[in-house]
Amino acid sequence: MPEVSVSELARDLKRTVEERFAYVRVRGEISQPKRHTSGHLYLRLKDESAVLEAVCWKGTVARLSVRPEEGMEVVCTGRLTTYPGRSQYQLVIETMDLAGEGALLKMLEERKKRLAAEGLFAPEKKRPLPFLPNVIGVVTSPTGAVIRDILHRLADRFPRHVLLWPVAVQGERAAAEVAKAIQGFNSIQPGGRVPRPDLLIVARGGGSLEDLMAFNEEVVVRAAAASRIPLISAVGHETDTTLIDFASDRRAPTPTAAAEMAVPVRAELLSQVLDDGRRLHACMSRALENRRSYVEALGRGLGDPAPTWRAVSSGWTTGRSASPSPWPPS
Repeated sequence: MPEVSVSELARDLKRTVEERFAYVRVRGEISQPKRHTSGHLYLRLKDESAVLEAVCWKGTVARLSVRPEEGMEVVCTGRLTTYPGRSQYQLVIETMDLAGEGALLKMLEERKKRLAAEGLFAPEKKRPLPFLPNVIGVVTSPTGAVIRDILHRLADRFPRHVLLWPVAVQGERAAAEVAKAIQGFNSIQPGGRVPRPDLLIVARGGGSLEDLMAFNEEVVVRAAAASRIPLISAVGHETDTTLIDFASDRRAPTPTAAAEMAVPVRAELLSQVLDDGRRLHACMSRALENRRSYVEALGRGLGDPAPTWRAVSSGWTTGRSASPSPWPPS
């Protein structure tokens, strides 16, 4: 058997490993994720009997479909590489996905508990919605049925001034854009060129659990909880629940329902005002009639005032016929 140096053996191992495992798909639990100042992400993938070092370069981190967290079960694709100087190998991650819906639900439940423990979902923090907002800010996609449904419903019920902050509602940019939109509406100063909304609606149509993930991201939940403007969340269908629903002031089962919560029906309001006016007029008429009847009854109780008036008049006349007292008195 020929003799080889350590370096030669390390190079052979490196070539063999990197050729044999040029593309792998690995399932494991994330441990000790650390974001370096350079932007690279370092972590470990582990199961019950082994640990695999892994790295995700800065450019790839920005494209990941999930945000790596401690204990999250994921499926990563990438390639193995070795470092001969340390006799180590690691996985260079190219993609990362949650390992099935069960893992996703587990991660969301843990996140929900953590945020609830911080008080972000406390009932006493919920603000009442304005009865009739002058300006409504809507955070949603500028295209699609959601914004059309909201505008049509508002027009049918009580037309209001609507400001749309267009965002992506799915994909890697969605969470950051939604959070920025909520913060942006809150930063508008009253009395400025752009009117400050009295109410916000964050809306998206239905979709799978993965499609709605942007509204489960911590940055979105924190932005909703910190909003000084009352906020309605309307994400998905009635059976869909996202973490922003717990941080918002009201949850609507659909975007159309959010518009119904936002404003009353103008025709019903006018009818109620007219009805209240008629009732007020009838009440005042009855009150005046009762008081007129009361005064008449008092008058009847006094009897005929003519004799009394004649007696008073006679006494006044007699008194004047007497010698008047000097005035001013001496």
